[in-house]
Amino acid sequence: MSFSTELKEEMSKTENLANKEAVKYELMGYLISSNISEQGDKIKFSTESEYNINRFSRLLSNSGIDNYDITIQGKVFIIICPKITIQIDDLSKEQIKNIIRGAYLGAGSINNPENTYHLEIRLRKKEYSDLIMKGLNEFDIKCNYIEKNKEFTVYLKDGEEISKILALFGANKSVLKYEEIRVQREMNNKINRIVNCETANMNKTMNASIEQIETIRKLKKSGEFEKMEETLKEIAELRLKNPSASLTELGKMLKTPIGKSGVNYRLKKIMEIGKINDKK
Repeated sequence: MSFSTELKEEMSKTENLANKEAVKYELMGYLISSNISEQGDKIKFSTESEYNINRFSRLLSNSGIDNYDITIQGKVFIIICPKITIQIDDLSKEQIKNIIRGAYLGAGSINNPENTYHLEIRLRKKEYSDLIMKGLNEFDIKCNYIEKNKEFTVYLKDGEEISKILALFGANKSVLKYEEIRVQREMNNKINRIVNCETANMNKTMNASIEQIETIRKLKKSGEFEKMEETLKEIAELRLKNPSASLTELGKMLKTPIGKSGVNYRLKKIMEIGKINDKK
C-alpha cells in the first residue's frame, strides 16, 4: 500500500463524527475539492478509495442528508446527493482546519517521501484555493498554488511543511512514518554529500599529483632537476615514489617533517621552475 493510500485510510477512519461542527466543515472541504462536479440540483463525488467514499457518506448521514446514491463504475466509487450550500465566510481557525482536512480527503495526494517531497490539494475554484492557502498560512504552513486546466492546485514541496500539515490532519501514525523516512533520507543525503566531497578532493589530489610528477620528470630529463635546492629535490623524489599520498602524508615522510602548507609551498615552487623550463 502506498504512503498516500495509507494516509487517506488513516484519515478516513478518524472517529470525530459525533462532533457536528467538525463534520459540517470537513464535508465543506470535500465539496470544494476538484473531485466534486455539479449536475443540475445534484452533486457527484468520485474516488477510487472505498475508505474515502465511506467517509464521505458518513459525513452526509451525520449532517442529516440520507437521500444519496452510491454506485461503482469500474474501480471508481461514485456518490450522488442533493446540492449543498457552501459557506466559507467568517470561519474560525478550527473550522478552517476541518475544511483543509476535508479538501485533502476530497482531492489530495502525497508522493512517496522516499522519492520526493510533494503534497497537493486540487480545488474547483480560485476562491477555494485562496481559502486553503490563507488557512494554511494561519497554521504557519508555507504553500504555493498553480492553475492548470481550470483546476487550482495548492501544493507543498518542503519536507518540514508537509510534516506540519499531516499533523494538522490529525494523522499521527502517518506523521511518525513520514518523519522516520524524512530523517533517514536526510541522513543518506548527508552521507552522499560527504562521499561526493571526499571523492572530488581525491580526484583533485590525484590530478595535481599527476601534473607534479610530469613536471618533475621533465626537469630530470632537461637536467634542471639537479640544479634545484635539496629541499625541493627531496619532496620531488617522495612525490615520484608516492603518487597517491596527500600533502600531509608527504610532509611526514621528509627527513625533517613539515606541515601541509610547507609541502604545498615546495611543490608550487617546483611547478614554477617547470614552467620556466618549458619556455626555454
